[in-house]
Amino acid sequence: MKTIILCGGEGTRLKEETEFKPKPMVFIGGKPIIWHIMKIYAYYGFNEFILALGYKGDFIKSYFLNQKALTSNFSLNTRNYKTKYFLEDRMEIDDFRITFVDTGLKTLPGERILLCQKYIPKRDKYFMVTYGDGVIDLDIDNLLKFHKRNKRIGTITGVHPRSRYGSSQVDSHDAVINFVEKPVLSDWVNGGFMVFDKRVFNYFRPRETEHLALARLVKERQLSLFKHNGFWFCMDTYKEVESLNKLWFSSRAPWKIWS
Repeated sequence: MKTIILCGGEGTRLKEETEFKPKPMVFIGGKPIIWHIMKIYAYYGFNEFILALGYKGDFIKSYFLNQKALTSNFSLNTRNYKTKYFLEDRMEIDDFRITFVDTGLKTLPGERILLCQKYIPKRDKYFMVTYGDGVIDLDIDNLLKFHKRNKRIGTITGVHPRSRYGSSQVDSHDAVINFVEKPVLSDWVNGGFMVFDKRVFNYFRPRETEHLALARLVKERQLSLFKHNGFWFCMDTYKEVESLNKLWFSSRAPWKIWS
């Protein structure tokens, strides 16, 4: 089963990083966040990806094309550039099968998904979609079982968002008794990590966001929400990049479900 990862946006709220590279290439723990996302899927056996590229997409292509050199010891003759790789010494070996699709610089996410349609094999009834900036400790197998059981065209993973502001708790006399830094809210939002059957391509349109396609599914009661009460983190600001790195280097990264 293929997983489309939306990688084409400019990430304007993260200009400290995205002025020079695409948002999915922002490093967390020495690896780009897109690698972390792919590792989550691959842990459950879903290692076939379609990367919907756009803004600075060449950075993503170059990273994976050069991954052998970046993760291996090797000898290089600079006269003729003959190279010998010591693959047996590699610290880690990923098994990703990636299709790189240039979906345009300014293309909206709904059309990016539409442009990936022809790269999904005819034999596949289902495919998955996610964004290139969020990590989660989701059980992908359970998500897929839920989607198949409900027999609707689409399923989104519902997560509890974290407030961007701190909150104050007061007692009955209006005295502040506690501050809570960016509390988790009780509402459900679409955290990405979506599953569709291929009928969904009838709901996407050129020059549209993915949200309009989801709204059409809602109107026909063809969209399910898989409730996830665990960890989810979307990286939109440099402070959030720092937070993810702190989790990773403190060995408290809940999304690191692989060994």
